[in-house]
Amino acid sequence: MDQRRVGDSGLVVSELGFGAATFGGVGDFFGAWGDTDVEAARRIVEACLEAGVTLFDTADVYSAGASEEVLGAALRGRRDEVVVSTKAGLPMGPDDWGTSRTRLLRSVDDALRRLQTDRIDLFQLHGYDARTPIDEVLQTLDVLVTAGKIRYVGASNFSGWQLMKSLALADATHRPRYVAHQVYYSLAGRDYEWELMPLAAAEGVGAIAWSPLGWGRLTGKIRRGTPLPERSRLHATADAGPPIDDERLFAIVDVLDEIASETGKSVPQIALNWLLTRPTVASVIVGARDERQLAENLGAVGWRLTGDQLDRLHAVSRTEAPYPYFPYYRQEGFARLNPPPAG
Repeated sequence: MDQRRVGDSGLVVSELGFGAATFGGVGDFFGAWGDTDVEAARRIVEACLEAGVTLFDTADVYSAGASEEVLGAALRGRRDEVVVSTKAGLPMGPDDWGTSRTRLLRSVDDALRRLQTDRIDLFQLHGYDARTPIDEVLQTLDVLVTAGKIRYVGASNFSGWQLMKSLALADATHRPRYVAHQVYYSLAGRDYEWELMPLAAAEGVGAIAWSPLGWGRLTGKIRRGTPLPERSRLHATADAGPPIDDERLFAIVDVLDEIASETGKSVPQIALNWLLTRPTVASVIVGARDERQLAENLGAVGWRLTGDQLDRLHAVSRTEAPYPYFPYYRQEGFARLNPPPAG
């Protein structure tokens, strides 16, 4: 398992990170992702560490805090061997949401208690809070870093202007800047490439990819005319996932099937391996309900796709660039001055 720097920072994480959203099983939405208890979580953590996985990612909203609690218990005695990442900002209740000073201070203290630790290695804002001034957010994060409660800060699900404005203000005021951006990125969803990837490359922000299998659509179990498996979380969460046209999804899976037959690897392993070749990607978050599923995902590393295989995956998954990026393909002068993202 390779270890990678997160952007231009000193933070180093494993190329595959483990997402603990399946821990806990509390609630109707995030709780529907899995119900792994502490005993099973310990076995998963041990298997991850044996494979070289050092990044463990969670959030306060996953199972209403139970995910953090289970992860903290599972990491007992191994805390210094891992990088713990958590997030805050999404609603925990009707009046409990956002990234105001009050909520951030309380959220970090609550996360430390649930995780049974004295520091969070990477603390990420789970979304942009338009209600709270960016300066207030950065001031509060500065206080938390100075206090030693968090080591590095990041964002998640920000737009380009939200991330850039935050970075510029952090630089101007000498406060901690976001070193990571946790984003949706997969063969089924490549919107990250048009604005956020060039921004990340220019500003030294590492991407941590969530839902790398396209919200469960690139597991190899979904094909033309094939019903969803009974255990698929798509039954409960499909409407909330990033959208994709069925025909485009099936075309991507067709190429994944072809490459699976060529390599002897599985469809999800190929989809994960492709992501690890992409610019700015520091780590790809994988989840698992059990050790068998974990072993399947861990098989995505230690080998390489050929140039021809990468080209075929790029071609089938590529979408038309949105404005203002699409003129670069049609105006030769602009294309020289503003090259589109690789692939």
